[in-house]
Amino acid sequence: VQLQASGGGLVQAGVSLRLSCAASGLTFNYCAMGWFRQAPGKEREFVAAISGSDRRVVYADSVKGRFTISRDNAKNTVYLQMDSLKPDDTAVYYCAARSTSGYWSVSIALKDYQYWGQGTLVTVSS
Repeated sequence: VQLQASGGGLVQAGVSLRLSCAASGLTFNYCAMGWFRQAPGKEREFVAAISGSDRRVVYADSVKGRFTISRDNAKNTVYLQMDSLKPDDTAVYYCAARSTSGYWSVSIALKDYQYWGQGTLVTVSS
């Protein structure tokens, strides 16, 4: 299983950025996919997740209304559209796959995700 995250970079506050995560080696449409982030000196935290069926999404309160998670099962790819970025969004962003979730469930818990990508750095300057 491989998860390849991309799309990070250095941006100014207020702009948008879209992260992508391409997955291989798993039954993608059966996996819940999540985005997590880890800021310097902090623990990794949940950002957003989407069910395999694309019917259920959940967001952390800190990003609700600004970030949008989506997926393209035909391309085995999950996206994180990040709008109105803030300096507090600066972190390494990781995508993760939960292969045991089925089509409908999602999880916000790190421990529920079996596979992780390498992370992509997002730096938001003020």
